Amino acid sequence: MAGSLQGRVAFVTGAARGQGRSHAVRLAAEGADIIALDICAPASPGLTYPAATPEDLAETVRLVQAEGRKVLAREADIRDDAALRQLVADGVEQFGRLDVLVANAGVLGWGRVWELTDEEWDTVIGVNLTGTWRTLRATIPAMIEAGNGGSIVVVSSAAGVKATPGNGHYSASKFGLTALTNTLAIEVGEYGIRVNSIHPYSVDTPMIEPEAMMQLFAKHPGFLPSYPPMPLQPKGFMTADEVSDVVVWLAGDGAGTLSGTQINVDKGALKY
Repeated sequence: MAGSLQGRVAFVTGAARGQGRSHAVRLAAEGADIIALDICAPASPGLTYPAATPEDLAETVRLVQAEGRKVLAREADIRDDAALRQLVADGVEQFGRLDVLVANAGVLGWGRVWELTDEEWDTVIGVNLTGTWRTLRATIPAMIEAGNGGSIVVVSSAAGVKATPGNGHYSASKFGLTALTNTLAIEVGEYGIRVNSIHPYSVDTPMIEPEAMMQLFAKHPGFLPSYPPMPLQPKGFMTADEVSDVVVWLAGDGAGTLSGTQINVDKGALKY
């Protein structure tokens, strides 16, 4: 329904491109004003895919404004507690409320568990798990204070519900997000705040590195069965917009009975 989030405010992390940009623009199309955050720089020298840029975040701002909505965008790292708290405070001051959080920011790395470096482990856990926890900690008090209930969507992964050999640190971080989701659903239920996690699989974003994956599978063919095709789309990736369909639904009142739920956005792949 067009305008289903009219008058509400949504905070989206990792908003410069990929899923984050898609979620921000779609939420704006439904009537929400947007608080957008992205590091717009490499989270670690060890990450091998290109980082988002300030220009990417500026394009997200343009697209949100093209939907007729207001946007407060800032370059910041979700590992930076002070920056998170300041952005939330500034967003509430500017927009008057905070209704939706899409905790989307994350990074991906590859390597067998015992071969990971300290930097590889600390970066993935620090961004995906600790950074998301810091985001939640900075945001939830403002949602409680607003007194409007609200919806938190934690972007986990298929790797947060199943084994994904070759990126155990990523999987550990995403399983951690599942646990945070379920705990928070109980803790904030009394305030009318819903918390659910989504678990996308094979989404076409810059974070996906097909060549790195193929190299991994060539070296370790026994890993391949853990990455099945999607029955509804067996020969390709899904789009970020398809994930946003689920995010927008969870953000709105139509998903008002759901909290503490894990939703596999996978076109059936996790049934293998």
